[in-house]
Amino acid sequence: MFFALTDDQREFGTAVTTYLAERFDLEAVRGVVEDAAASGADGAVGDGNPEALWKAAAEQGWLAVTVPEEHDGLGLGLVEAQVIARSLGAGVAPGPWRGTVLAADAVRLAGSPEQQAAWLPRLASGEAVGAVSLSGAPVEYAAIADVLVVRDGDGLALAERGGFTTEAVGSYDGTTRLARVTVETSEAFPGEAIADLTARATVLVASDLAGVAREAITRTVAYDREREQFGVPVGSFQAIKHALADLHVGVTMAEHAVLYAAHAVDTGADGADLAVAVAKAKASDAALAATAAMIQYHGGIGYTWEHEAHLFYKRAKRLAGQYGDADAQRERIATLTIG
Repeated sequence: MFFALTDDQREFGTAVTTYLAERFDLEAVRGVVEDAAASGADGAVGDGNPEALWKAAAEQGWLAVTVPEEHDGLGLGLVEAQVIARSLGAGVAPGPWRGTVLAADAVRLAGSPEQQAAWLPRLASGEAVGAVSLSGAPVEYAAIADVLVVRDGDGLALAERGGFTTEAVGSYDGTTRLARVTVETSEAFPGEAIADLTARATVLVASDLAGVAREAITRTVAYDREREQFGVPVGSFQAIKHALADLHVGVTMAEHAVLYAAHAVDTGADGADLAVAVAKAKASDAALAATAAMIQYHGGIGYTWEHEAHLFYKRAKRLAGQYGDADAQRERIATLTIG
């Protein structure tokens, strides 16, 4: 069986990649990162959500990807959403895209008709920012969220701005903003969707990691083709050449694993849980390996603040542990396959 993205799906990813390259490149990303690094004595930092990038996410349908058409969305699936996530990862783009898409998914899957009518159009249009908290970990962009989806016993609940408080938490990854959340008032969803929402969140994080890994190895290969030592490109040295080839294989496997996991979740296929665990394990490993190699194979410059390698490495390091790191996912694979 041949399994790959359609032309339309590839074009969706290309549109995101092109926008980031032309309108929000790594220099723009660095501005958000340095904004976090330069926080004042009171700890205040920018909200990490550049207005132009958020506007583009709304206008180009990145936020509306899984929202049903009757609620002003595109009515697409997780496969399309992971295409966007991969491109955003490759661009180490900041902003609450993933939290907003997942909040919309929670409302779509488990919310009442009234909750769906109230929130889905606003989340799809970018009028409202969403965030999701399924554990006790700090929550991405909770400080600017208009709606927060939280775990409520065995179900999910929705807390609106004013119904929860936040306390900023620092992060070595300046492409995000984190906060601890205290929920004071919330409204339970009538439906059950914790397992589905967790799977979707895991796939989107894995896809971001796959994007980080691919861009890291692409930039490293390009550099080592040009950098010379002893009169020849360092990329021609057998040790480096073979290591980069192995990394390419690992990244490619992660990309395919993530794509299949998204398809399995979309279609409710048998073994979807296993596919998600495999995807996250492979993506976490690939991103950490590729970004570490990016630092090493850029020589002395790769360790500096001025070089972009640390942007990729820190994002990979942070996301690799979300929704279970590679070791946790391998334990889950063992449980699902051999008990």
